[in-house]
Amino acid sequence: MAPTQIPLEELQHAKAQAIAQFLHPDTFRAAVSFAARSSPQLNVVGVGIGPKITKGKVTSHTCVRFYVGQKHANGVVPNANRLPSRIGKVPTDVIESGWFRAFAKAANPRSYMRPAHPGCSVGFEYIGADAGATMAGTFGALVDADGKRYILSNNHVLANENGLPIGSDIFQPGLLDRNTPATSKIAKLSRFIKLKTAGSNQVDCAIAELNAASLASAVVLPKVGKLSSGTTLRAAENMKVEKTGRTTGYTTGVVRDVQATVKVTYDSGTLTFANQIVIVNAGGKSFSNAGDSGSLIVERATKQAVGLLFGGTTSHTLANHIDDVLSALNVSIVA
Repeated sequence: MAPTQIPLEELQHAKAQAIAQFLHPDTFRAAVSFAARSSPQLNVVGVGIGPKITKGKVTSHTCVRFYVGQKHANGVVPNANRLPSRIGKVPTDVIESGWFRAFAKAANPRSYMRPAHPGCSVGFEYIGADAGATMAGTFGALVDADGKRYILSNNHVLANENGLPIGSDIFQPGLLDRNTPATSKIAKLSRFIKLKTAGSNQVDCAIAELNAASLASAVVLPKVGKLSSGTTLRAAENMKVEKTGRTTGYTTGVVRDVQATVKVTYDSGTLTFANQIVIVNAGGKSFSNAGDSGSLIVERATKQAVGLLFGGTTSHTLANHIDDVLSALNVSIVA
């Protein structure tokens, strides 16, 4: 059977086997130092499905993909530590992505703006033992529910990884960018989907109700601009996408995977996310970096939302499917 003719059910079964063997929480051992090791339990950070890449070119051969923190030459990896070239009849591919992490807490300043626009800096205020620390992420989109307007971003941008009570103040810009909490309040934390350290996550998302509807606009910062509608689009392989984020600004990329299961480093530990979007850089610039968490991923041709950025590396960006986010929070995008 030609690789391009492998049934989807067989591909997904092979992916599940790979996750169970190389990505399952029971087999993952967290690294305690930065010494490089070839053990797959330390190196595999994600498993997905997509076209095989040979000598930098995307082929028509569908495979199970291993995303690894570091790719090693075959000659230096012991046989016992080599990833399989096939799982059953399904071929595999190994892609060096780096170690995924949640994208927040960067130091590139962003401005105060009223009305605030998606793509700008937002964030919470640390409480308790961490009081005095500062952070910033990205305002992803303006959403509504029951006639109220909300800022949409990640749980780890608005709720400090489940750590804040509902009603906590949200600031624009994030206090890392302008540490003036008395004058930067824009919204209050309203709802978040709890991040789970055990089992798998589907989304990293939260909303904060605006203190006044006039404080934010639905128009995304340049060059994304106005969305064509609040109707979303399902991400697809090779889709050309764009985003505007707090740290790297406007960037373009290409979707390479739409059902990856990945491990991502958070302050609270290493979390597993299932069926995520993987985006690679385009145009010679990193698609995202620390502080871009929460950015809305938009399909370039139609100007429709496809994902919510939450982490990655300098070469590979991770995003939740936007429909999963909106459904979990029971909100809709304002265009």
